Amino acid sequence: MTQPLREIRINAFAMMSPVHHSPGLWRHPQDQSLRYTDLDYWVNLARTLERGLVDALFIADGIGGNETHGGSPAAAFRHGAQVPKLDPLLTVSAMAHATRHLGFGITSNANHEPPFVFARRMSTLDHLTKGRIGWNIVTGHSHSGARALGLPKVTEHDKRYDIADEYLDVVYQLWEGSWDDRAVRRDQATGEFADPAHIRAVHHHGEHFKVDGIHLAEPSPQRTPLLFQAGSSRRGRAFAGRHAECIYISGPSQQVLAPTVAATRAEAVRAGRRADDLQFFAMATIITGRTDEEAQEKLRDYQRYASSEAAIVVFSGWTGIDFSKYDPDEPIRHIETDEGVLSALENFTISDPNRVWTVREMALHNSIGGRGPVFVGSPQHVVDQMVAWQEATDIDGFNLSYAITPGAYEDFADFIVPELQRRGRYKTAYREGTLREKLGTAGGARLPERHPAARFRAPGTSAG
Repeated sequence: MTQPLREIRINAFAMMSPVHHSPGLWRHPQDQSLRYTDLDYWVNLARTLERGLVDALFIADGIGGNETHGGSPAAAFRHGAQVPKLDPLLTVSAMAHATRHLGFGITSNANHEPPFVFARRMSTLDHLTKGRIGWNIVTGHSHSGARALGLPKVTEHDKRYDIADEYLDVVYQLWEGSWDDRAVRRDQATGEFADPAHIRAVHHHGEHFKVDGIHLAEPSPQRTPLLFQAGSSRRGRAFAGRHAECIYISGPSQQVLAPTVAATRAEAVRAGRRADDLQFFAMATIITGRTDEEAQEKLRDYQRYASSEAAIVVFSGWTGIDFSKYDPDEPIRHIETDEGVLSALENFTISDPNRVWTVREMALHNSIGGRGPVFVGSPQHVVDQMVAWQEATDIDGFNLSYAITPGAYEDFADFIVPELQRRGRYKTAYREGTLREKLGTAGGARLPERHPAARFRAPGTSAG
């Protein structure tokens, strides 16, 4: 029997900042990145993504000020290099109201905000979006972000994940265990809204967090939001194997991504889950047109605006290493550091032993689309590349960055989606239900019994 073709899933990748992963392109006459403060921009973007049947808008965030380059935020401010940036949670309600199916993956740090407050905020969004909210779990990586919260410096890398493990235990108790499914009655005849016998306070007294209280939101469609995670270091993979449902990864080559996918799926099995409980979305950028020549001309046009200097500023912020001190033709070498995203440095050093990157080459590569590949060409050529990457790395889909916005996502809807559908590689309509159900990560609206959150589930509460 012929096996069905594997579907390619798509998230869109953005940040509420003038620059995300294509520094300098905000100057392009067709780019609208400077409208990042305009709610109409985000609402229209959401509608465009839904037209392209995109699964979710994945919004990056952080509270660091990107001051690694030159030991000052000056270069980041000059280039708008991921600073300033606004709080993405405040846009979700408007985007959800303008769409019916698009999901929203929101980044929040499990080392920074009290879990009780955060849990209510996510339950609120899960209600208002009718179950279309996801949480990208991050642990922080910058000294500037730590100092902004009154801490002397960022916590050591692996310790950040230890803290996040406990944070997840706390929010699982709030989302899964405080109210059971029988609690809410809404009985207008008797006047009973909820049965207090089925509501219980959470009492958590751990090493890092102490919570005594009832979750203030009644159970939302998913209870626990869809769980994204982006760490691909050794400790990050163990964390993802235990908690994550969708994993965002990035790397400049298939040789970098494939071992990370395999190792993280193995971590899920080690944690008592299934390898296919995890879906992987690799960062990529698409530049396309009706023909290869038209796409290549777009690339040349974009390259006139791209800023390698700003790309170095962004990469310094990602890694916690001041690359302004490096000669442009100096090879990038692996350095052990607690600041920065460890995997970002590994991707350009030890992850691919067959490739040595110089600072100049890294900057050129990262100046359009960031750390992932750039697929350039006609729809047929681009889809060939997408399929090849999926088959070589075992990813489930892509987290699409952009050269210009919203043009890149309009081109995806107009050119790439029809070609993917023609080949049987892309959905022709959204699935009904919550974001978890649309992605099929657990087979239902809620987390399955094999997920660690299930041990906190209240009696009388059903699984996915």
